[in-house]
Amino acid sequence: MTKKNSVFIATSIDGYIADKNGGIDWLHSIPNPHKDDMGYAEFINNIDALVMGRTTFETVCEFDVDWPYDKPVFVLSNTLNEIPQSHVGKAFLIKGTLTEIIEQINKKGYYRLYIDGGTTIRNFLKADLIDEMIITTIPILLGGGSSLFTELPNELKFELITTKTYLNQITQCHYKRKK
Repeated sequence: MTKKNSVFIATSIDGYIADKNGGIDWLHSIPNPHKDDMGYAEFINNIDALVMGRTTFETVCEFDVDWPYDKPVFVLSNTLNEIPQSHVGKAFLIKGTLTEIIEQINKKGYYRLYIDGGTTIRNFLKADLIDEMIITTIPILLGGGSSLFTELPNELKFELITTKTYLNQITQCHYKRKK
């Protein structure tokens, strides 16, 4: 089985994934009357499991919708001791180094992983464990907030695979890691 760690995320033009207050309402700043998912369903159909940090997990739990995933969600946390009762069987707490975590998940039969959440993505990038990134850029400048990228120990080269435009304003770039 091919192992692949993928990112699918939206940013502002200035590279933020959340505003100064941690908000993400700006993601809906461009009208989307036909509810175009911008490739999300196709992406999620090609992954086996999700890996996200505690903050992202708690944010998703606060959404006023049913649990949005039908795949296992592995939650990384140094502070969480158990998954809330409402999400037992849907989300699983996992601990260890990123390499150990990937090995644990792979041993369960999940090889194509969706890496989600700012800190988690940044840590996977620092460890050079991201194989592809699909980054959707919303045409807004937030001027601060939670940045998708941070300082890295080494330069990481990616190649552009495709670029798509949605709603005549939103661009999505698919990058693959060059090793």
